[in-house]
Amino acid sequence: MLDFTLRLALSPVLLTQAIGVRARALQLPEAAGPREGTIGSGPELSLLILGDSSAAGVGVDHQDQALAGQLAAQLSQDFTVKWQLVAKTGATTASTLKALKDQAHAPVDVVVTALGVNDVTHAVPFGRWQSQQQVLRKRIDQLFAPRLLYMSGVPPLGLFPVLPQPLRWTLGRQAARFDQALAKSLHGETHRHHIPFDLPLDPAQMAIDGFHPGPQIYAQWAKEMASRIITDWPDMSHHR
Repeated sequence: MLDFTLRLALSPVLLTQAIGVRARALQLPEAAGPREGTIGSGPELSLLILGDSSAAGVGVDHQDQALAGQLAAQLSQDFTVKWQLVAKTGATTASTLKALKDQAHAPVDVVVTALGVNDVTHAVPFGRWQSQQQVLRKRIDQLFAPRLLYMSGVPPLGLFPVLPQPLRWTLGRQAARFDQALAKSLHGETHRHHIPFDLPLDPAQMAIDGFHPGPQIYAQWAKEMASRIITDWPDMSHHR
């Protein structure tokens, strides 16, 4: 209730700051390069990455440096990885659901999502976001029937250097609330997992807009995600 009251009181300031930040942050292009491919050797593993600008590789020049390319490369040491990226700058949970509306049924072994930042910055109500996330999980299961689903945590917007106060504090509180709810909703699930975004946000390792990851952060993110997938993959205990 306190957060809501403060946001209401500060809303003109927050709105002005948010518009300025969004205008600057959205100037960077999505990473160039293919959005699907096959790499590696060993058992076959199909991978789908679904999400927003961070999934699309904003902040680096090429997909090889972004989450999709680096994750596929990491996994290719153990698998023949057939990967695909479906991501768009500005994507929210709602817009992603809309994009999946006409998607054909296409089974995939592993799905990785990166969503939540735009839900926070667009002030999607907490309850609505929780409902949309629940629908998204069901839709992913219906369409892709993944053996494993990894939902990346909502990044700590309260630590983003580009955000001015009080916008940084406000968005940080809401991002933490969203992320805690996501973790709680996935707790105890057998094939769905929350991967907290606990990477160090050194401004020197972020993109020039101060909002998106740089290549080192993408590399760390991919390494952590690959480690989880390899650990959790049912057949790896026999493979290694």
